[in-house]
Amino acid sequence: VQLQASGGGLVQAGGSLRLSCAASGRAISSCDMGWFRQAPGKEREFVVAIMWSVGRTYIGDSVKGRFTISRDNAKNTVALQMNSLKPGDTAVYYCTAGVSGRYSYTSPNRYDYWGQGTQVTVSS
Repeated sequence: VQLQASGGGLVQAGGSLRLSCAASGRAISSCDMGWFRQAPGKEREFVVAIMWSVGRTYIGDSVKGRFTISRDNAKNTVALQMNSLKPGDTAVYYCTAGVSGRYSYTSPNRYDYWGQGTQVTVSS
């Protein structure tokens, strides 16, 4: 599975961005899809995920109420809608896909494929 993320950029605090991830090589309808982020000097952090089996979504505590994930099976894309952005959301955001079903949905180990990352910078 190849994943191509796009939509990152510079935005002021309180603004919104929408990241998109285009998948190829496998239908995302059969994958758990997620987004992680990593800020300089920090560990990779779980953001959101959507499970393939029932479409259930999981949202990280730090973005709950502000970020949502959605998928378009017909276009084989997944999107991350980010609202009310804060400077603390500044990071490289990675799109991920998992097929093994092992590990917690918040663990990077659950996800077998990773995109190249897209930078999101939120200015104060």
